[in-house]
Amino acid sequence: MDFELTEEQRMVRDMVREFAQKEIAPKAAYYDEEGKFPLEIIRKMGEMGLMGIEVPEKYGGQGLDTISYVLAMEEVAKADVATSTIMSVNNSLFAYGLLDYGTEEQKMKFLKPVATGQKIGSYALTEPPSGSDAANMRTLAKLDSSGKYYILNGRKSWITGGPVADVFVLFAMTEPEKKHHGVTAFIIEPGDDPGFIRGKKEPKLGIRGSDTSEILLEDLKVPVENVLGEPGHGFRIAMHVLDGGRIGIASQSLGVAEAAFEMSRQYVQERHAFGKPIGQFEGIAWHIADMATKIEASRMLIYQAAMAKERSKETGERYTMQAAMAKLFASETAMWVTTKAIQIHGGMGYSKELPLERYFRDAKITEIYEGTSEIQRLVIARLLTGLRVGA
Repeated sequence: MDFELTEEQRMVRDMVREFAQKEIAPKAAYYDEEGKFPLEIIRKMGEMGLMGIEVPEKYGGQGLDTISYVLAMEEVAKADVATSTIMSVNNSLFAYGLLDYGTEEQKMKFLKPVATGQKIGSYALTEPPSGSDAANMRTLAKLDSSGKYYILNGRKSWITGGPVADVFVLFAMTEPEKKHHGVTAFIIEPGDDPGFIRGKKEPKLGIRGSDTSEILLEDLKVPVENVLGEPGHGFRIAMHVLDGGRIGIASQSLGVAEAAFEMSRQYVQERHAFGKPIGQFEGIAWHIADMATKIEASRMLIYQAAMAKERSKETGERYTMQAAMAKLFASETAMWVTTKAIQIHGGMGYSKELPLERYFRDAKITEIYEGTSEIQRLVIARLLTGLRVGA
């Protein structure tokens, strides 16, 4: 399989790398410390086309391929995982659903402003009683007597961009008795509607520059023309979108692992103990070798998943297993590499004077959101065996 990058892909990578290191990296610690949303940076990223990389130019995007997207995600995550999280949600969880299931009118009205960075998109699936078990959601949507509006009531939790997003792809039960076959996807642009209540910001361990909150829905009126896809097809849409989203999270994981590795490789050459560089001690050298090996293995899994996604645009084939494998391995690699990087740096690694402790805190979420590592293993095992593992 040929993983040689095209000239266009290399140009995208280099452009994003320069921007990320110049504009994002110097401010990352500030946004983390203050828990502040990097709106100014996101607007600049929108102007560069980074909020809609795979979105066709007609809808405000760049019309590039999935490999270009993962390269861009990797470079942004090297600079700041929180900023890459905002980028990921807008590019994948929001844009993929609109692209594949939205009407022409919906794409022009809702997708274009997000792809250009004029507005912030979000994805609201998780609820207090239902994370990975999306079929157990409690949010209800009932058609009113006029047949023109759905009335939504419920609560969503852990919504990335919840406090600041302008438009949401949100999932609710329209026929609860049908379980996952009764879920419907809606496009919601709440504005100042009192029926849409943004909860408090979550005080998170990491990715603190990416705002997260609950969303409360109290008799929120949503026009029927804002249904995404067909009523009852929401679960299918959510799972399809998550396949693509997991490739983005894998790329994010790769970026933060590389940042920690690069610091560690330089440090073991410069730091001396007992009269020689610490990289000459086998215990340290083996960590460096394992870091590099795991990072390259992650990269290959990510590229394989990205290529499968590209093929799916023509063939319609599923790439669920490739995405799950890439996300599982890369996220666990990010956590392993950042942990070892702190160990290599000793006390300085534990200090906020270096970004390693932020990399470590940020890496943890990659094993949790868009499907935990346990869920990825469940998905992979079911696809390999055909058995209802864990059922």
